[in-house]
Amino acid sequence: MLIHDTLQDFGFCWGVERSIALAYEAVKHFPDKTVHITNELIHNPEVNDNLHEMNVQFIEKDAADPTKKDFSTVSDGDVVILPAFGASYEEMDLFDQKNVDVVDTTCPWVSKVWNSVDKHQKAGSTSIIHGKYAHEETIATLSFCEDYIVVKDMDEAQMVADYITQGGDKEAFLERFQNAISDGFDPDTMLNKIGLANQTTMYKKETRAVGQLLQKAVMERFGPQEVNDHYMEFDTICDATQERQDAVHDLVENASDLGLDFILVVGGWDSSNTAHLLEIPKHAGVRSFHIDRAECIGADNTITHRTMAGEIVTEPFLENLGKDVVMGVTSGASTPDASVQDSLSQIFLLKKVNDGAKA
Repeated sequence: MLIHDTLQDFGFCWGVERSIALAYEAVKHFPDKTVHITNELIHNPEVNDNLHEMNVQFIEKDAADPTKKDFSTVSDGDVVILPAFGASYEEMDLFDQKNVDVVDTTCPWVSKVWNSVDKHQKAGSTSIIHGKYAHEETIATLSFCEDYIVVKDMDEAQMVADYITQGGDKEAFLERFQNAISDGFDPDTMLNKIGLANQTTMYKKETRAVGQLLQKAVMERFGPQEVNDHYMEFDTICDATQERQDAVHDLVENASDLGLDFILVVGGWDSSNTAHLLEIPKHAGVRSFHIDRAECIGADNTITHRTMAGEIVTEPFLENLGKDVVMGVTSGASTPDASVQDSLSQIFLLKKVNDGAKA
């Protein structure tokens, strides 16, 4: 039995390690208090399961309005943990008014985005956020904006760029972005001066492409001499996200030379940065799988994985158990090293059992 594996930039990033350390220490430091958390700490099922076992109370959504949370369970003297994604301005203001201890584990890279959009607002610019409008991090970021629009991909960015240069059907535009714009958004005036920021876990190359597209649109509309008066951009891509994306790109580019059979991506199925790692090999036509834990690899040589479309499917895994296997392995920034090692061990065991059965 022979399995070659190419490991590229995996394990917790510094921001996630910091967040977990702060959360676990909060439980230890306040043993006699009720500890709440406003959301999943990170998008990793094992870490969140650990917090449940520590009796941390996860604040639920409001039954009457799912877009809000039910903070009625938080009482004076309790402890509230803010997750790595951060919390909205309104939530933090609420906790300031309550007599609670707040443990803020927000990733510094997320705070960097908040600083960027604050500069947009002070300059009178509309913030264009490359992200997913319903993602916890983006929701928190938008709470610091007055005027904003969220674009999730190049197609939506192109719609915004076209409106900047050509105008268009205002009602259709507002209908298209109805869930991703600030109250009272007017594309005829609010796209004249813009600033770009991003959800830190988005695909780096796409964020850069969005920026180039918007900057070109501004230059076409106002002229190159005026671009700095109408367009702002700051680098808010998380280092850990960028390093992992670069590493997977390297694997994909050298897939033929390495003889890769597949790339395994390990991380929470709700993790945005992990999902983007899967997109890189998929777009390049390299066989790849996104699993959230070792148990996704079955003893019957099947693998349960998340597709790019978000479906959870089970299919045959190793295509030829009789030959050597060469695989690339990476993981999201919120995935423990142990999850990666356990997944590899599951594959090694599957191959060993099969080779033993043939001996």
